Amino acid sequence: MRAEKKLLTGEYVARLNASPFFIVVGYQGLKVAHLSELRKRLTQAGAEVHVVKNTVFNVAAKEAGIGDLNGSLAGQLAVVTGKKDISAAAKALKNFAAEFDKLKLKFGYLNNQRLEDKSILALADLPSLDVLRAKILGLLAAPATKLVTLINTPASQLAQVIKAKAEKGA
Repeated sequence: MRAEKKLLTGEYVARLNASPFFIVVGYQGLKVAHLSELRKRLTQAGAEVHVVKNTVFNVAAKEAGIGDLNGSLAGQLAVVTGKKDISAAAKALKNFAAEFDKLKLKFGYLNNQRLEDKSILALADLPSLDVLRAKILGLLAAPATKLVTLINTPASQLAQVIKAKAEKGA
């Protein structure tokens, strides 16, 4: 392997190891302006897209411990990686693919588990990780809020009775 390919492979191995997920998309027929728009949307979602040669990416995937992707890599492909949650990146890809028919979801990996295009679309429909955390926190805080209300209710009712008696007697 030439030195340039070794350098590119090393770069992709580092990118794959740093990301908990990657999604492979076909971009054949997309114009440069559209690809730039996709990059912008993915950056907002905490991800990035890189056009990669299939042979280089296949070697990088093997070195990163993902396995042999030889049968899956065909055509003009780009790889989406990120350090945040996969659902935000999948949502950006789904919305972009709906606007521009040329983008095709191929497959992905989440924590070394293969995801097909239908699974990626299902992840796109999930709320973001921050929203899920907020919902769980709300569920945990709800019983405490009810308990405080329950404890305070008799005292507030007693205070209202005393106030009404005082106003009546004055």
